[in-house]
Amino acid sequence: MTITEHTELIRRFADDFTALQEAVLARMNGICAPETAAALEHASLAGPITVALAHTDVLARGAVRRAELSAQPPERLRRLRVHERRVRQARSRAVAVCKEQRARRLVGRSRPVDMLELRVARMSSPAAFTDALRQELRARGLPDGTPQAPESDLAQWAWDRKRAGDELPEPVRVLRDCHDDAFVQALLRDAREEENPYLPHDAVVERWSRHARAALAWGRYAIGQAERDVLACAPSVRRARLDALDDAYQDTAVLAARSREALLRVTELHDRMWACVTTEPFAELIARCRAAALVRFADAETELWHSVRELTVRHQAHCPERADGCPRCHRALAVLLADAHPADTGEDGDGEHPTATVPADVDRYAVLADLPDTAVVAVADAAVGDESALCGYGWAAEDGDSLASSSGEAEVTGICAAALSLLEHHEDTPVVILCDSVEAVEAVNTALRSADPAAAHRTPLFPESRHLMDRLVRHRHRVQVRWLKGHIGHDLNETADAFARLALRRATGRIPPSAARKEEARLLRLLGSGAGPLLAAA
Repeated sequence: MTITEHTELIRRFADDFTALQEAVLARMNGICAPETAAALEHASLAGPITVALAHTDVLARGAVRRAELSAQPPERLRRLRVHERRVRQARSRAVAVCKEQRARRLVGRSRPVDMLELRVARMSSPAAFTDALRQELRARGLPDGTPQAPESDLAQWAWDRKRAGDELPEPVRVLRDCHDDAFVQALLRDAREEENPYLPHDAVVERWSRHARAALAWGRYAIGQAERDVLACAPSVRRARLDALDDAYQDTAVLAARSREALLRVTELHDRMWACVTTEPFAELIARCRAAALVRFADAETELWHSVRELTVRHQAHCPERADGCPRCHRALAVLLADAHPADTGEDGDGEHPTATVPADVDRYAVLADLPDTAVVAVADAAVGDESALCGYGWAAEDGDSLASSSGEAEVTGICAAALSLLEHHEDTPVVILCDSVEAVEAVNTALRSADPAAAHRTPLFPESRHLMDRLVRHRHRVQVRWLKGHIGHDLNETADAFARLALRRATGRIPPSAARKEEARLLRLLGSGAGPLLAAA
């Protein structure tokens, strides 16, 4: 095969998604022509191959799920599951290749390491250093007299300065300035109706990548709703509803592919930004701004600055990497400073922040030691599916199923459902819900403290969990939600986990109702036989 023919084949795969997908699957199945296999090895196709396999992966899972719900012959189901495993493995390999290629491209492109004192000061007191940098930028009139370049965004600022004067197309400005919910709706239209050519623009590509997961979650929500419709009718009349499930998987496959494409695009943007800020004139300007900001920091935080200098000098006297500027040492040194100067951490300290401090085994019920004797306690847990948003939740009962965008939202649903049930059955009694998900505990506590379900940010994405949160907030004065470390022997935690997985199996039709009831009774018998302090409080 000539070089020209090889180049044409690469170009064809780059421009034709269907042709690329077919070629990738042929290679995966060992039936690929040699010239096709050679073309697929080209570096420019590494990213597009991961996009094609992200799409194929969702479709393969959808084919398995349809076969499970339509009582296909065991041999066909076996073949579909084998295909699904192959696709998943091929996708993992393709992602690894893509990462390796990027790592090779970045070799030798790193900028000189900032002086150790600057890195330690910046990490030990980020708020103070950011303020010093902001003052320095303001003094220099950068950028344009309205400093919006804190430390974390200095690279973005340099990139924006380089591109200053470029006129944004109107559709790009609309995408840049619209509300988050409107942006997610634009991503859903992009996948379901017509591809939006403006999403890869530098001005919005980071936003695209950031919100692609939320759009993909809504695709999984549609799959979950379609699954519910299928399971609600007899197998003999499921044909039309299975077709609707297929449609949901098709849409979600496109969302998965576009999500992967967004990640590739934003990675490429960051690489270009990095090249911009590591070359002149911006590299020198950024270095001068940081050095001057460090002087301001030293004037404002005299005591901390003396500690930084003393610690770094002592460290560099013995560090084996001192010749290279101690490139990785600043993190450990900042931790030492944070311990010595707790007031400089930037934390306000007045909120509840669950941490993994539960003693193991014999002291595992200490999390309840400060509760009044009248408190009612339950442990909530949840399990969520892969492509479908269907989730199961339990709290010492196989309580129910819902839809969730993530494991965090599933756990929020379990917490709220458990608390509301106990509030209904135990009037005027404090209710305490324990959960091993830090994200879920923080989300619910944030809503309870502020008396506003919206304060939980985007953890509760779907209407079901938001409705439960709204109901729970009305009882905020009677409810506590606490974190506990999971899977260390808490009787109710282990049982709640088992019930959540049982609820998910029931919700997805993978266990008959009669078998689910028998399993629930068995778990309750096991719980009763192992009753301890936590169970007595429940």
